[in-house]
Amino acid sequence: MAQSAAVEYRIDRRSGVATYLQIVQQTKQALRLNLLKPGDRLPTAREVVEATAINPNTVLKAYRELEREGLVEARRGLGTFVTRTLGSAATADDAPLRAELADWARRARAAGLDKDDVNALFTAVLTKTFEGDQAG
Repeated sequence: MAQSAAVEYRIDRRSGVATYLQIVQQTKQALRLNLLKPGDRLPTAREVVEATAINPNTVLKAYRELEREGLVEARRGLGTFVTRTLGSAATADDAPLRAELADWARRARAAGLDKDDVNALFTAVLTKTFEGDQAG
């Protein structure tokens, strides 16, 4: 049987994002970064509930959404397993970009920005950059 994947869900109750969507988003992020690979087992609903103190139905709703999107498959009595990945963002090719981004994040923190400020700034720049690419 496959080992449980190294993914730990972190729920931000102040984010305004539904809890089940946070689980879906964090799972997709792990898939994009190749932290989760086909065959990996997601944590059981019970494991997620114990770690996050959320309702088991919320975890199951997130897993059903991931299954609907074809990313995972529930196997009765065995667990929920990853069936496909979402790209190759965590390749050796991105190491220089990752290092630059980490350096930028450290400079932003040193400049007094908190995590939410950095996230807002990064999201605004990212949105403008990608919308600009599509506008032309």
